[in-house]
Order: sequence, then C-alpha cells, then structure tokens
Amino acid sequence: MSHAKRPIGSGPADSAGSVNGVGDMGGVGDMGGVGGMGGQPVGVRATAAHYALLPLRLFLGVTFVYAGIDKITDSTFLADSGSGSIGALMRQVHDTAAIPWLIDQGLKDPSAFGYAIAYGELAVGLGTLVGLLSRLAAFGGAMISLSLWLTVSWQTEPYYYGNDLMYLMAWLPLVLAGAPYLSLDVAIAKRRRRHGSQLFA
Repeated sequence: MSHAKRPIGSGPADSAGSVNGVGDMGGVGDMGGVGGMGGQPVGVRATAAHYALLPLRLFLGVTFVYAGIDKITDSTFLADSGSGSIGALMRQVHDTAAIPWLIDQGLKDPSAFGYAIAYGELAVGLGTLVGLLSRLAAFGGAMISLSLWLTVSWQTEPYYYGNDLMYLMAWLPLVLAGAPYLSLDVAIAKRRRRHGSQLFA
C-alpha cells in the first residue's frame, strides 16, 4: 500500500517527503519494525531474528553430546555381537540399507565403528555447543545423520517417521550459518582482528 508524499518543514512538497511513514533520518514505518540508521530492524523481533538459530544449535549440541556419552558408557552397544550390540544392529539392517557397502565397512570391526560414531557425536555436540569450528562441527553432524539415514533408518516408512533424516535437515542451517554469536569462533575472530589492527596501527 502506498501513501502520497507529504511536505516536511517549509520546503516544497516534492523536495522532502516520506513514504510509508519513514522519514529521511529513519523512523518507524507502518509495521513498526524498521528504524534507526540504514533501516535496520530494531526491537524484540530483530533480537528474535538474530538469535533464531540458537535453540536449534542448543538442541542439536545437547542431543549429540548425550548420544555420544550414552554409547560410550554402554558396553553392550559397543560389543561386536550379542543382543543390543552395534554388530547385531548392522547385521539386522544390512539387507534393507540404501548403501550396504557402508554396513560392510562397519562390520569389519563393529566395536571400532561404534566407538567412532560415539566419539564423533560427542565431538560434534561439544563443538556445536561452544561454537568452536562450528561449520565443521555441523557438517560432521550432517554426515553422521546422513550415514545413519542411508543405513539404519532407510527402511522406515513413511520416511518422516525416521529421525535421522530430520537431524540431517536440522544440521543444514548450521552448516550454512555457523555460530555467529555466543561462540568461541566469534571470540577468536575478534581477537585476531584486534591483534591485526594493533600490528598495523
């Protein structure tokens, strides 16, 4: 919706005006969400948008840390064979996996494969929580979820019942955005810039 231009001050009507209620120096428009210099969003909605990925980051970080610790402390899961073991699980899903070759690689040493998954989840979760190498951590989480989707949960029907695909999709925004706030990545980058400015001062 457009509004007619209105004169400001004593100048002619077409020399200074306002469209949608926003003046030359910035202000609040029709929706009340834009103001200040450069038309940057302000207020609660801007803060919410800025931290929109934080709940997802916390959820994925905590979940993967918990999953990693749960596996590491479960001697039954890390066994090569037996009920509830990683070996038994891989043999069970071998024929229904999208890529059986991945299962074959894991079956060469199921226990070592289980430890790799567990410590991988732990590293991904910690990196995501503290924001250290955040894009790499998110990429690692996406790869773990992708491998589990193509093997363990591939046979799940309908597909949206399988949680590994959902985790894969959840990691992608963090792969793209990283952890641009409340993270060690940001703190390290600021320190490097500070030292760089001191060197060339």
